[in-house]
Amino acid sequence: MYVCVCQAVTSKQLAVTIAQGATTMKALRNELGVATCCGKCARDVRSQLQQTCGSAGGCACAARS
Repeated sequence: MYVCVCQAVTSKQLAVTIAQGATTMKALRNELGVATCCGKCARDVRSQLQQTCGSAGGCACAARS
């Protein structure tokens, strides 16, 4: 499913990028360009980031983004 329509980023791409170490919104913006155009995806991106990091033992840095 597309999370960021402006940049054509899917939830699967987000999951892979997070698994590869992008554990902040800033890192995801730099890597995928999410939340850089209209911003409507920011809440969903942040939610997936927190869910993924939480299930992976927690990424305290994700809460600071």
